Amino acid sequence: MLFTDRADAGQRLAQALRHLEGEKPVVLGLPRGGVPVAFEVARALGAPLDVVVVRKLGVPYHRELGFGAIGEGGARVISDDIVRRSGVGPDEVAAVERAEEAELERRALRFRGDRPRLPLDGRTVVVIDDGIATGATAAAACEVVRAQGAARVVLAVPVAAPDAVARLSSQVDDVVCLSVPPMFRAVGEWYENFTQTSDEEVVALLAQAAGRAGRTGHPATEEVEVDAGGVLLAGDLTMPEGADAVVMFAHGSGSSRHSPRNRSVATALNRAGLGTLLFDLLTTAEEAHRANVFDIETLAGRLGDATRWLRRRESVPIGYFGASTGAAAALRAAASAGASADASAGTGVGAVVSRGGRPDLARPRLGDVRAPTLLIVGGHDTLVLDLNRQAQAELRCENRLEVVPGATHLFEEPGALEQVADLARDWFVAHLGAGARAG
Repeated sequence: MLFTDRADAGQRLAQALRHLEGEKPVVLGLPRGGVPVAFEVARALGAPLDVVVVRKLGVPYHRELGFGAIGEGGARVISDDIVRRSGVGPDEVAAVERAEEAELERRALRFRGDRPRLPLDGRTVVVIDDGIATGATAAAACEVVRAQGAARVVLAVPVAAPDAVARLSSQVDDVVCLSVPPMFRAVGEWYENFTQTSDEEVVALLAQAAGRAGRTGHPATEEVEVDAGGVLLAGDLTMPEGADAVVMFAHGSGSSRHSPRNRSVATALNRAGLGTLLFDLLTTAEEAHRANVFDIETLAGRLGDATRWLRRRESVPIGYFGASTGAAAALRAAASAGASADASAGTGVGAVVSRGGRPDLARPRLGDVRAPTLLIVGGHDTLVLDLNRQAQAELRCENRLEVVPGATHLFEEPGALEQVADLARDWFVAHLGAGARAG
């Protein structure tokens, strides 16, 4: 079987994957060549498209020998057997991981921009490449996808070497391959046009797929200038059709409205019918002075001014989602809203959620907070967990502390951020109005 190009291969592969339509799969392309193939499959199946960015962890003195792989969201797969046989020590393992994590983040940002990674928890995921020779990269990608929470992993390719298919069949739930030629030598032999896929092509295809999703029900995001007491701040406002509440995000120190973690949570809230506003609390010039990102009083005042701007624009209840120092600003702003404010009438703050927050920095105003408050902390983030427990004792409003087992400060462990999103969604749905759609 000879393919004209990757688009032709994707269209033919899509026909072989039609049986998955009812499972509403997520389609992931291996960059770079797998993305044009995956684009056609996702379009045919009406499925969301993303990239699966994976970095192999190579033995320091023999880089081609991989002892594991890492993916986004803290996904990590290690072969203890190879580590032991190669004599790689813990410090060397950690050093390789640090180097590859930096490249992983760079590539993910390059391909996806500020769009959040698609959540895979509990989903059927189709991992696609333009072909498989040895299968090492595809195997690592499938392991990482599984670690990211996928319930079922299907590897799909137009062409592959027979021994690679046999080996991979035992590592995934299903392998779909259109052609397994016995005289396989290289993937490119089976394409009339096998020119290299560029980074720019990957970026364009992912953006086009995201735009297609927007036209089929995904709420559009509007770039706005938030007037916070005369200071104009860049923001992204997303209001699903019929949204009767909106959540404002207060990011932590060193972060911005482009935070992939906050955007991932915001996407989950949008799916529940809640509006979201992600915006920068400081201007670019203000961020240059490090002391500003820890000035909770100023940040809280800025958040309060932005809330008044949003209330003039959207007459719906408002909630706050704060991360790290942003959580302190959110609590301080909620306290300043005053006990007389009526959240149900849209004049107060209806609910607050803190992710890995520093509520202790909102002292001595914690006792003045009236909005129902949810504190979410990672079980392995011990210092912050202690600070949250102490701060919780000072709250006089309805409140709850939720500990995500095994999670560290940034909730990078597989499934941890999804738990945060679920907890936040349920809290806001319960306290900002019954019209929101949970689940």
